[in-house]
Amino acid sequence: MSETEKQQPKNIKNNPKIMKAWAVYDWANSVYSLVITSTIFPIYYSILTTMYEKKEYVPETKQWIDVPVRYMIKIFGKEYQPDAVYGYSLTISFFIVVLLSPFLSSLADTIGNKKSFLQFFCYLGATSCMGLAMFTGMHNVFLGLLFSIMASVGFWGSLVFYNSFLPDIASQDKQDALSAKGYVYGYIGSVILVIICLLLIQVFAKGERQQLLFTRISFLLTGAWWFGFSQYTFKHLPQFGDVREELPKELVLLNYKNIFKKHEEQGGFFEVLKDNINFYKDIAKESFKELFKVGSYLFKDKNLKFFLSSFFFYSVGMQTIFLMATLFGKSEINLAQDKLIGTLLVIQIEAIIGAIIFSRLSKRIGNKNVISIAIVLWIVACLWAYFLNKENPTVEYQFYGVAAVVGLVMGGLQAMSRSTYSKLLPEGSMENTTYFSFYDVLEKIAIIIGTFIFATLIEHFNNMRIAALSMTLFFGIGLILIRFLRVKILKNKETL
Repeated sequence: MSETEKQQPKNIKNNPKIMKAWAVYDWANSVYSLVITSTIFPIYYSILTTMYEKKEYVPETKQWIDVPVRYMIKIFGKEYQPDAVYGYSLTISFFIVVLLSPFLSSLADTIGNKKSFLQFFCYLGATSCMGLAMFTGMHNVFLGLLFSIMASVGFWGSLVFYNSFLPDIASQDKQDALSAKGYVYGYIGSVILVIICLLLIQVFAKGERQQLLFTRISFLLTGAWWFGFSQYTFKHLPQFGDVREELPKELVLLNYKNIFKKHEEQGGFFEVLKDNINFYKDIAKESFKELFKVGSYLFKDKNLKFFLSSFFFYSVGMQTIFLMATLFGKSEINLAQDKLIGTLLVIQIEAIIGAIIFSRLSKRIGNKNVISIAIVLWIVACLWAYFLNKENPTVEYQFYGVAAVVGLVMGGLQAMSRSTYSKLLPEGSMENTTYFSFYDVLEKIAIIIGTFIFATLIEHFNNMRIAALSMTLFFGIGLILIRFLRVKILKNKETL
């Protein structure tokens, strides 16, 4: 019996302490998603990449407005808009995640030290969040973007292993409740930290310089929160997995302690290293082979083909707008920091309400029609955003209106997409975890394409409103494709 097996608790399935430890990681890591991705860091980035604000007179309203003048970022001798560079950095981070996800998923199922992988990516993400505090101006903007990319990889990389624990620690009848518990923990924890950060920046800080200092302290708090609360998870979560019979002699690339061994009994260090590299190459080949196999299998079913195609196109628009919403409010509307963060917090709450409303509505008119309504509302939001004019005295309230629509349909469309996909999956032919792995990778590819197009249009037109308008094309294609979904009556008499 291995040392790992000896450390295993006897009752792993449905163990209250283990399930709580798993859910607590959501409390720990969700602060990254809200503080770094959605609220404080994008605003901070916009402030540091703004040279100054000039006054412009609007004859129509007879008012003076503040218009930010941005620094340009030089890359390989060419200058780029800062918002475009930020969009490209998101593209790079999700590209790395797409390359790693299938490989890491296979590795998690092959080697029995999933907790070690979870810890590695957790610490990568947490330390990268704290590293953002070193980003202080245009002289080290690339350092800030590098830490932003690394934090993203750490967050999404850790989720691969975090999610893979769910079927191991909970029986099927308890997985939905446990997953929801983690979501609630994450939502509450992230909102608490954002409120703490907002109080530091807006209430306790005196002057602009101290606000920037307290913003950097917020990044330190985010990393410390993620790192600190995850320790409860790592203390109680078991170290196990379905281990392949033939593993490399020593996992030197995953266990740093083995790097410093001579490995004389196994033929020396370089022989063991070669064995490791071949092992990882085989897993990489198998993982991507399995991904394409699953994709070709799913697209043979007409309903799944139309749904996944629709999901891909409307995800391009939905995820991109959500990721770039903060910069849009700051750059295009020049909305004050406290108002912008407050708006994003309201969107978070509204997303939950939207998910409940759309879920209940689906029982009356079916998932297909609910998804169609949500896509139409997304198109309305994009068109509305395009016609926003910062010279209009009511532009702030119009932005709140757009945010209200986005918040309502964001949660609703995400919830309906996952449940519709689940209902369409064939029963008994393959494991659902494999199907959802493909689903997640498809979503990440959509984000890569969306953020790249959005950033390119910002760079070309120097206008985020045109970039937002371009997303209506993807929503339109998604709307057309979803209408080809054939409605059917399920066993419990719910319509699809």
